[in-house]
Amino acid sequence: MANKSTALATFTCGLILAALCGTAGAQSARDHIYIVGSSTVYPFSTVVAERFGRGSDFKTPKVESTGTGGGLKLFCDGVGVDYPDIANASRAIKASELASCAANGVDDVIEVKIGYDGIVLANSQRAPSMALSRLEIFLALAKQIPGEGVHELVDNPHRLWSDINPALPATRIEVLGPPPTSGTRDAFVELAMEGGCSAIAWIKELKNTDEARYRSICHSIREDGAYVEAGENDNLIVQKLDANLSAMGIFGFSFLDQNAELVRGAAVDGIVPSFDAIADGSYPVARPLYFYVKKTHVDVIPGLRGFLREFSSERAWGDDGYLSERGLIPMPAEERALVAATVRDLVPMDVASN
Repeated sequence: MANKSTALATFTCGLILAALCGTAGAQSARDHIYIVGSSTVYPFSTVVAERFGRGSDFKTPKVESTGTGGGLKLFCDGVGVDYPDIANASRAIKASELASCAANGVDDVIEVKIGYDGIVLANSQRAPSMALSRLEIFLALAKQIPGEGVHELVDNPHRLWSDINPALPATRIEVLGPPPTSGTRDAFVELAMEGGCSAIAWIKELKNTDEARYRSICHSIREDGAYVEAGENDNLIVQKLDANLSAMGIFGFSFLDQNAELVRGAAVDGIVPSFDAIADGSYPVARPLYFYVKKTHVDVIPGLRGFLREFSSERAWGDDGYLSERGLIPMPAEERALVAATVRDLVPMDVASN
């Protein structure tokens, strides 16, 4: 404990010295921005990093795709040049993660919402198109589903899509998706699985009477091979779908948008995933995207303040910005202005409200 406290105190002194004397000391330890986290935010962050590297005197930031949960763990592990400056996230940071940050001396975390994304269920362009309801998605992928008895649950017996609905193809249920550390999986479970689960009246009522059981039923994905954890590399899922015409995959809309010649998104509750449908809120499986930054690293890690300005500029995340060309759904102008002000003024999160 003493060694950890001493290391933290030493780095804090280093921050003060860097602020007073320039960044030479920080540069000698790390002369680039270090970013980890969400595979969904990764392509957006990478584009900004490359543009920033080309258009400034600073090195191109290093961006790693570790998944939201894994990235936030690395981010919250400590303060200093051995730890990431930024964590990309395809969901909001959890209270438990903020508590972990605080326990490791990571205070004054700044939350930056960057826009919106949809989560798609997609298959190969060479396979039949799919149209699913959220209830059908739940009945296909849930670990347990309602049986014939009152309030009875049984292990999911469905093997073919047509077992759920005769109008669906008589092909094996095989869905390639992200692991539990992924923010995309968290959002998919909450928006698609729970959205379908809550269409069942007696399960919906559990949310008011037994929330733990409700979440267990709605959020538990089957483990019998119908759902295949395919890692954090969404590009790999796209490639596998192109090779396996019977499989479907789960990933962010930006990957669908960038690979439209290979894969198509299934309609969900009658709405096909598209830029406009996500922007106007009609597509039911959509979520906001974020990144988190350590205020104590700003002006110590070379270029970090400039990178934040670039990411929050209209040329990046605006209606006609270069990130929208990569599939990011922009926030409304008023919201962008508020978030940009938070970035400019380095306003940390109100931990008490989380």
